[in-house]
Amino acid sequence: MNKINTVKSFVVFGCFFGIIVFMCFYPFAQSQQTKDKLLDKKKKIEEEITYYKKLIDETKKTKNLSIGQVELLKNQIIQRENLIDEINGEMLSLEYTISDNMQKVQRSKEQLQAIKDSYAKIIYNAYKNRSAVDRLMFIFAAKNFNQAYQRLKYLQLYNEYLHRQVDLILNTTNQIIEKNKELESQKNSKKELLMNSEEEKKQLALEKEKKDADVSKLKQTENDLRKKLKQKEEQARVLRNKIESVINYEITKSAHKSNVTVTTTTTVKNVLTPEEKVVSDNFSANKGKLPWPVERGVITGTFGEHPHPVLEGIKVKNNGIDISTTAGASVRSVLSGVVSSIITITNNNKAIIIRHGEYFTVYSNLQSVSVKKDQQVTTKQTIGVASTNSDDGKTEMHFEVWQGKIICNPAEWLAKK
Repeated sequence: MNKINTVKSFVVFGCFFGIIVFMCFYPFAQSQQTKDKLLDKKKKIEEEITYYKKLIDETKKTKNLSIGQVELLKNQIIQRENLIDEINGEMLSLEYTISDNMQKVQRSKEQLQAIKDSYAKIIYNAYKNRSAVDRLMFIFAAKNFNQAYQRLKYLQLYNEYLHRQVDLILNTTNQIIEKNKELESQKNSKKELLMNSEEEKKQLALEKEKKDADVSKLKQTENDLRKKLKQKEEQARVLRNKIESVINYEITKSAHKSNVTVTTTTTVKNVLTPEEKVVSDNFSANKGKLPWPVERGVITGTFGEHPHPVLEGIKVKNNGIDISTTAGASVRSVLSGVVSSIITITNNNKAIIIRHGEYFTVYSNLQSVSVKKDQQVTTKQTIGVASTNSDDGKTEMHFEVWQGKIICNPAEWLAKK
């Protein structure tokens, strides 16, 4: 009976210990998943910073300081700040993981010690009853053959169980040793992250200092900046007038197909043919999922009204977004549609308007186009080449989205990077 009680108590301890081991080490897998996500996000930000640097280097080839350079540097600073935030977030996560894992390892050690103590008692009891005579007496004292067989089987299982528990203790001890090594590695990673953070902060300070110096220099050329601003505003006005003219024309054309009388309140949606409605619904369904109009680029001019980056008290209005990209970059259609119009604003600024049912996408600041009016285009089909400004070396295309006569924020329609 004494042996049976000993085994029962050990079985309870063994099960409890198994649960403790699972609870202690399962979170390590979860923390690894979180770490992988952080590293992936940080890698993407680092790639963006590298790309900004490439674009800035292209503008420096002209030797002329410009608003374009300041805007690129400003966006690079934002990405640098995001990178520092990610590094700090990774350090906080690592600190929590280290602290949490240290506590779990300590608890595991305490539980392991408790089980070792219990195991020692069982071994002691087994030692006291170790003789072959005692075992035989335990078997022969059975009331019948069946009971004797069961007692023999019990002694065999008892011996096997003890060996398994020894293996479990050894394995768990090795696991704790390995986790302690992992903790040491995590602590070293934290030190490395701290050094990276300090280095990024130094780089950020230099970039901010450079931006402030560039802004100060540009302010000295205020008259020239105001002249360029007026030119840009005039080009935007011409483009908007042409877009509205094209939309009115498309309303009239669709109304004729649908036998609808056009009035001052008629909208594109009112006159869609069944085929155009399918195209329109497809465009609408892809909000937030549209491919970018260039394969690689960064938004350097956001939608809406904003303070001028250099001129104080001056606001600029953007009916779309400006995307900076590399010289010679191809511009592509974000979704299948029909080319409604091709516009020449200046010799080096052409624009394409593509209709997608009720919706229109506009691609301007192109140095060349490779499609024709009324041509059917497919998703990601190349339609032109982005223009590079000879004054500042900046390559930038302008992108707009219209829902009928309503101007939309293109950033809400493009897929997130």
